[in-house]
Amino acid sequence: MIEKMQPLSAFGLAERLRIRGVLTDIDDTLTSEGQLTPEAYDALGRLHEAGFLVVPITGRPAGWCDHIARMWPVDAVVGENGAFYFRYDAKARKLEKRFLDDEATRAGKRARLKQLADRILAAVPGAALASDQLYRESDLAIDFCEDVPPLPAAAVDRIVALFEEAGCTAKISSIHVNGWFGDYDKLGMSRRMLNEVFSINLDAHRDEFVYAGDSPNDQPMFAYFPHAVGVANVRDFIHRLKDKPRYVTPSRGGAGFAELAADLLAARARS
Repeated sequence: MIEKMQPLSAFGLAERLRIRGVLTDIDDTLTSEGQLTPEAYDALGRLHEAGFLVVPITGRPAGWCDHIARMWPVDAVVGENGAFYFRYDAKARKLEKRFLDDEATRAGKRARLKQLADRILAAVPGAALASDQLYRESDLAIDFCEDVPPLPAAAVDRIVALFEEAGCTAKISSIHVNGWFGDYDKLGMSRRMLNEVFSINLDAHRDEFVYAGDSPNDQPMFAYFPHAVGVANVRDFIHRLKDKPRYVTPSRGGAGFAELAADLLAARARS
């Protein structure tokens, strides 16, 4: 367990030279104030062009991940906190989709989550369905600060408690509380994706990957990866983090991700 985060400058050259893949959260890690900046998107593109394996690992919905897999300079995407991965095969001109649950199971869970959403919204004034809920396959996202005035910590905790009382897994991101029926997470689907698509045993090669994130739902990744990096705004959630990243960037959001990308690219240029 990491007790004290180190500055990104402590990420040594020899360790950076071993990195072959960059896994990254999206909201408030790639984005800044809700926007994907040219600087951050360019950083993704330069990493991909340099030969790094680039995979967003996000809580965002299947509908968004369809677009990301097809249109962004990435090799695959894991979405809805580990419910699936998508990969676009450019040669075959085909989007490959791999869900943890089959379609009938997902439909049944969505019906249960819809009932739960009504209970949560009635119990927590000011909370709202996330604006991207329509495009979700497997989870329920409750907005506590993206498109609504920020709710106090006690209200966020109440949302989590209501999910857990219903038998759901609940995770707090920088903008939503996401809940789902099942015990999967970002790490489990990342392992599956890397093995099935790229024939990589992540347990044997985790020191060759960086994970970048910013919030409590990134904790499985922070705990697992020896080279986990938080963008500077990870400090906003320090009171909620049992598992912290090893390194932290000087800047927040997409600017922090661009700093990480620059350091990895500089190391590769020296090799």
